[in-house]
Amino acid sequence: MVRYGYACINLSLVESLGKAAPTTNRTMIKKTFDQKGEDWASQLALQNCRDILPILQWNLENGIQLFRLSSSVFPWASEYRIEELKDITEIKLALKIAGDFTKANGMRITSHPGPFNKLCSERESVVTNTIRDLEIHGEVFDMMGLDQSHNAKINIHLGGAYGEKDMAISRFITNFFRLPYSVSSRLTVENDDKASLYSTKELVELLHPETGIPIVHDQHHHTFCDGGLTQEEGMRLAATTWKPGIRQVIHYSESRSVEAGDPKIKPQAHSDFIKNRIETFGMDIDVMIEAKGKDLALLKYLSLHN
Repeated sequence: MVRYGYACINLSLVESLGKAAPTTNRTMIKKTFDQKGEDWASQLALQNCRDILPILQWNLENGIQLFRLSSSVFPWASEYRIEELKDITEIKLALKIAGDFTKANGMRITSHPGPFNKLCSERESVVTNTIRDLEIHGEVFDMMGLDQSHNAKINIHLGGAYGEKDMAISRFITNFFRLPYSVSSRLTVENDDKASLYSTKELVELLHPETGIPIVHDQHHHTFCDGGLTQEEGMRLAATTWKPGIRQVIHYSESRSVEAGDPKIKPQAHSDFIKNRIETFGMDIDVMIEAKGKDLALLKYLSLHN
């Protein structure tokens, strides 16, 4: 069986409810944070946390069991300790309710921290900030009561090559072992969309053996950095890095340039919707659709191909 999911924002609810739609992306610019401080961040975070549940309920009603939680649940979280927020009791309750709902219904929550997370950086300040950001994601999943396993994956890219892939991978491995267990037990790494960076094959052969990190195969990225493998070969190779009992996750999107018929658009850019049938090669996997159309793209895909 193949399960499909979408990332962060439910556009169906936005279309039907407008400004009243549940969202986990309430945030603010740095100037506002500097003016209003942690109490305002706490209030926004509480609203975000309370809105996770209605989104999950909508997902369940529509047969969607895979969902990527926004990294913006706690605005400017690196500037304070979540445990010290004024609304922390209510925040923890809201997160636990959402987590209990997830587990009771066999659903899966994942996250994808931003590209500024670079465990392979040559700069200690970048690594320190990366560890802190990943730690926040782990804290959120812990408060939800999600498994400290790759079922609740925290997914990133390796982070760069810096002209020396071997050295970059070595730094990543060293810094991986600095992560708290709430992160290291959940961390996954995906392949890149540039030939100068990391293919699924490289990640499986060079990163996984030293860390045990499962590799997320991104089909769209693979078209730009295939490591000499076909899509099926890449997916099946990545599958060897996932432990028994944890469903392999792949990412899927299509080129916005092709969708729009505009060669001026960067070919790596994600399309709004999904046109082609997603080839899963008979494997039981979870597919995270990364189209700009979010749940609308997923529902349209399922109406066309299922």
